[in-house]
Amino acid sequence: MILSQFQSVGRDLFSRGLVSSHSGNLSIRLGENIVITRRGSQLGCLEENDLIETGISKNNRATPLASVELPVHRAIYQQTAAQAIVHAHPPHTIALSLTENEIIPTSEWLPVIGRVPVLGLNTEIKPGDLADIVAQALKEHRIVMVHGHGSFAIGQLLEEAYSITTALEAGCQVNCLLKSLQVDSSRKASP
Repeated sequence: MILSQFQSVGRDLFSRGLVSSHSGNLSIRLGENIVITRRGSQLGCLEENDLIETGISKNNRATPLASVELPVHRAIYQQTAAQAIVHAHPPHTIALSLTENEIIPTSEWLPVIGRVPVLGLNTEIKPGDLADIVAQALKEHRIVMVHGHGSFAIGQLLEEAYSITTALEAGCQVNCLLKSLQVDSSRKASP
């Protein structure tokens, strides 16, 4: 059951181009433990050995196999009520994170997502960095962007965090198209 949830979300993230062959990671909370994707796993074709169970607050023998983003996932679970996390690399959202300090999705998606803060501006980001900053921001937001890196979305289920991730990317695709046309998204179309 758990494997099929990870496989479904991982495959969809990959097929939509929201992660590359070996990028992104997924996790769920199981009491005081988390199940997180293995370091270097391919989200598009996950298997049982790609899921690593380790502690939220403590290491075990499996911990070295976990994703390099484990510190961020742990901080999120320690500081929020999240039950699932999707970390993706949505290209249009990343592009906007390089020029904006806050991403405002198109009006269609704004009520669903809200304004999305871009964290770590003017900072060289390495995997696992900004764990506490990301966790703090997710107390007030459902999804955040790390400047030039990727998004972290939370939910009660992987599917919920995935849905938020795809909604943000869809809104950012429209924003990027509008920018390429040099159109002000607040301008009303003529009848």
